[in-house]
Amino acid sequence: MLVVVTFFTVDQLKEEDQQTLADRNQQLKDKNAELKAEKNQLESQYSYIKKETAEESKKNGFYTWPKVEKKADRLVQESDGKFKKSWALYLVKESKRYEIDPFLVYELLKVETGGTFDPELVGPETKYGHAYGMSQFMKNTAPWIADMAGLPYEDELLFDPYYSMQLSLVYLDFLHHEYGNWDEALTAYHRGMGGLEQYKQENGHAKSWYAKEIQNKAETHPTVAFVN
Repeated sequence: MLVVVTFFTVDQLKEEDQQTLADRNQQLKDKNAELKAEKNQLESQYSYIKKETAEESKKNGFYTWPKVEKKADRLVQESDGKFKKSWALYLVKESKRYEIDPFLVYELLKVETGGTFDPELVGPETKYGHAYGMSQFMKNTAPWIADMAGLPYEDELLFDPYYSMQLSLVYLDFLHHEYGNWDEALTAYHRGMGGLEQYKQENGHAKSWYAKEIQNKAETHPTVAFVN
């Protein structure tokens, strides 16, 4: 009787071990599939971002990929990983096209989202409505900026981090071209163009806390910012 019980126990343990091993193998297979999918996605993102036209290569031959990646890594590190690597690569690459310091845009996004870099952020209600996404655009402003950029517009796109960053670059480029300096450009981004004029009338200058904070923080990064 004791022998029978012993064999039963051993067989039962073997079955449990086999089931545990099978479960573990399945978990490893699932994890491997997940990592493979993530790898393919990252490779696609890298392929898109690294792609340059022949004309861009002629004009910006000095701007090599290692420099892009180094700046992107700096943004990810500074944000404690909240600003994703793919976002950082996109921002650095696109900022170059507009000759805007990527760290300036990064600091703007940081202020706008309260340091969260949440692409689905909905700002508090104001008399003009809510602001949406990482760049905090309102629905009365975003459509004409998208039109100026040659981009489609739908409200849902404001929650796309790449779309949001692209709009911010286009708008900043427009404002800097309009005013010729970052104090006015950044204050106009924050308050609107009408709000900028009111601020200057009340204060005699355009150096708002918003403009100063973004520029001061951008200068702390190890790069040379573009001049006004």
